[in-house]
Amino acid sequence: MSHRFATALVLLATSCVSPGMAVSGTLDQIRKSGELRIAYRTDALPLSFNDSDGQPAGYSVDLCRRIAAAVKDNLKRSDLKVTFVPVTAENRLEAIVNDKADIECGSTTITLSRERKVDFTLMTFVTGGSLLSLADSGITSLNDSTGKSVAVVRGTTTESALHGYLTKNLIDAKVISVASLGDAMKQLDAKQVAAVASDQVVLIGQMIQAVDPTKYRLSRELFSYEPYALMLRRNDADFRLVANQALAQLYREGQFEQLYDKWFGQAGVKPSAILGAMYVLQAIPE
Repeated sequence: MSHRFATALVLLATSCVSPGMAVSGTLDQIRKSGELRIAYRTDALPLSFNDSDGQPAGYSVDLCRRIAAAVKDNLKRSDLKVTFVPVTAENRLEAIVNDKADIECGSTTITLSRERKVDFTLMTFVTGGSLLSLADSGITSLNDSTGKSVAVVRGTTTESALHGYLTKNLIDAKVISVASLGDAMKQLDAKQVAAVASDQVVLIGQMIQAVDPTKYRLSRELFSYEPYALMLRRNDADFRLVANQALAQLYREGQFEQLYDKWFGQAGVKPSAILGAMYVLQAIPE
């Protein structure tokens, strides 16, 4: 083999490695390190948050605990260490891309633009953007926000969907971008903004943990479609398969019903028709 031909082969192989491609498989990495790192949101109740003891909890966190059990079984490592890594709405993608965590369990919407950087598991929830306001504000929908301020967490799909909806419907509301949902709620309680925009399920979580839930009003209007899933590094089919097998088994066996009741039952919120359909459609046979 000539030197020129060998060099060409090396260049060709290098060009086939796309950005975001895992240098080594996640399962191999976990096997060697003896540790599975789960990224989670600390402020997205009831999906992912810190409980009263400061421990990770929530619907998405419980799903990831099931996946952790599946990884242990796959690797035959009963001693596998599970470490939770807190992330924010702004740095959650980078945590996966930059190998700070192996899987992200929060309230992340699947988008095609995000799939340029990360992969996703099977869908885990379906919701949409909505508004939370004070009960006496008179705001029942985005149409009532004209001339008023609406807080939204920057860098989220809700932020872009909110801007798009307001522009399309000629609603002159002022969008206030904030760092976290906690900041948005503080501004709402202080009446610095008239409403908070986020995924409806996340806003339900804010009502659940409120001292007086009747203080708030949740709009029934949805201004976006938000299919949730768990983020993984790109081009890692083996790890994604283990995660999807765990989720599909949970859906097939109907275990999602107990999980849903655990985190949403206390708010009296029933699964929507589209969420029920998601559970059925994602129950992929083994």
